[in-house]
Amino acid sequence: MSNVPVNKSDIKVAIVGFGLAGRVFHAPFVKSVPGLHLSYIVQRRGQEASIAYPDATILRSFEEVLTSDADLVIVGSPNATHYPFAKSCLEAGKHVVVDKPFAATSEEALTLATIAKEKNLILAPFHNRRWDGDFLTVRKLLESNAVGRLVTFTAHWDRFNPIPKIEAWQEASAPGNGLLFNLGCHLVDQVLALFGSPLKISASVRRDRDGTHIDDAFDIVLFYPRLLVSCHASLVACSPSPRFLLHGTQGTFKKYGLDPQEANLVAGGRVPLLGIDSDWLSEGEAYWGILTTAPDPRDPKTLVSKNIATLSGDYRKFYVNIRDTILGLTSLAVTPMDGYRLIKLLELARESSESGNTVSVNFAS
Repeated sequence: MSNVPVNKSDIKVAIVGFGLAGRVFHAPFVKSVPGLHLSYIVQRRGQEASIAYPDATILRSFEEVLTSDADLVIVGSPNATHYPFAKSCLEAGKHVVVDKPFAATSEEALTLATIAKEKNLILAPFHNRRWDGDFLTVRKLLESNAVGRLVTFTAHWDRFNPIPKIEAWQEASAPGNGLLFNLGCHLVDQVLALFGSPLKISASVRRDRDGTHIDDAFDIVLFYPRLLVSCHASLVACSPSPRFLLHGTQGTFKKYGLDPQEANLVAGGRVPLLGIDSDWLSEGEAYWGILTTAPDPRDPKTLVSKNIATLSGDYRKFYVNIRDTILGLTSLAVTPMDGYRLIKLLELARESSESGNTVSVNFAS
């Protein structure tokens, strides 16, 4: 693991939890960003954190974080703790990053946003998938009008876990659990980042697996002026659909596969120190998307297809933004109100599913 030089001016960071979130999505990226110092890790039991990060102080309770000198606390503990932990950290005067879901309810999300504003503290939902390579590629294609006027935008996140792991906390019927508040956070946040707030939403949120205690599949349709957006996820998709499928008046873009950062880290990969390798993990050509365009829309024989190289994703940039915002050099890329709007949309998706109706979208100001 690359070591970031420690300076007195470094922002001291504490990570709460050393499961998948803390171990894969937070610690390696904090460690790789100059100006951030991984000072504390809360791991209630076990030695994994101390072995992986011997320079960090290991805490055995969340309460120790509140009295520590950490400037920034990253809440990566189980979903039900996100709101109470984040609230306690803000009230203790600490900047906070909250792993998804930002909160279990939109009311909780607004409460956190209000406290952060009153105390002039940085509060950011960890919507890291805005720095996925495939999403960055899609955004670039839309900005360049590559498919003409976009008509439909479809995003899938398919997995195949047909047998519930009942012993896992993620499979428990608890606040913030379920696929809607898991993968739905990624899919819907990316849509909000691209297109802003929709006019209406319609959804089916389901339990497709036998014996499950959580929702494990959803189909969400978001209505925009002259644009239809749909987001889908399932745990019983043995063969995945395209990750992104865009249809426009001048062409189509189709992309399979997921950003490789998570898989690389789960397999034991390392994140280099920022500045040493700007494109640290490029996606293989086999997973590049295909752009098909019609130079002459009146003649289908003129269709032209070409591979589009996937831009390199980089979750380090989320923490660069956090660092620079704390230092007063920039503004948050992912705001507390982004977190609120996302949770509110997921609540409306559940309302639509339960009522069988399309629901109008209205956000608190």
